[in-house]
Amino acid sequence: MKTEIIPTILVNTFKGVKEKIKAVEKYVNWVQIDVMDGVFVNNETWPHSVVPGRAKRGAKFVKEIDKLKEIKRSAEKKIKIEAHLMVEEPEKEFDDWLKVVDRIIVHFESKIINRDLGIKQLIEKAHKKNKEIGLALNPETHFAVITPFIGPKDSDGLDLVLLMTVQPGWGGQELKSWVLEKAEALRKIWPEGNIEVDGGVNNENIDRIIKSGVNLICAGTYIYKSKNIEEAVKALRESLSRIGNS
Repeated sequence: MKTEIIPTILVNTFKGVKEKIKAVEKYVNWVQIDVMDGVFVNNETWPHSVVPGRAKRGAKFVKEIDKLKEIKRSAEKKIKIEAHLMVEEPEKEFDDWLKVVDRIIVHFESKIINRDLGIKQLIEKAHKKNKEIGLALNPETHFAVITPFIGPKDSDGLDLVLLMTVQPGWGGQELKSWVLEKAEALRKIWPEGNIEVDGGVNNENIDRIIKSGVNLICAGTYIYKSKNIEEAVKALRESLSRIGNS
């Protein structure tokens, strides 16, 4: 089971996306772009901040997110990108993201048509394109809702489950430590699965996070507001290595 530190990017311009990726690309293998539509959460980020309006999709929206291909071409090393879709209707933009990122995470709480069937169809669609897909759960959502979508390693199920340790929408919040009990319970029924957390992660709580069974650690504020990004990532990774091997 692979472990990763994944910087999260919450900005409202493509320039901001580029700058954030450039700042960490030497130190990590993955980054996460927080995509917010201003409807599912009370915040709007790139590309919705550039192409606003629930119905205004199409060529302009596709052209905007296609800019990520430029980053992949120019990066000093191969960097993988996951899009965390905090949007009300993820199916409407799922195919567009599938063309430009390596993994898409949708929310269980979003308005997916015929939810259980719809999630399974998104899983199938992603895997047909050799892309990964994850399902995010808000803090209050019980972990058992994901059981129809997970299975043994290499089965046609979810590639990861993201447990939000803050309410989605804004960075800089304090980690809700009780969510880690869900991680512990999920690890018992999904021993080989990828469990990711996002929200309030720092060098003071990462040990507790890792011990709960989490192997993918998202961090935004702690990394990007540190005085030394390389050292911040290194500190998190050292905890991941130390406890993961203990």
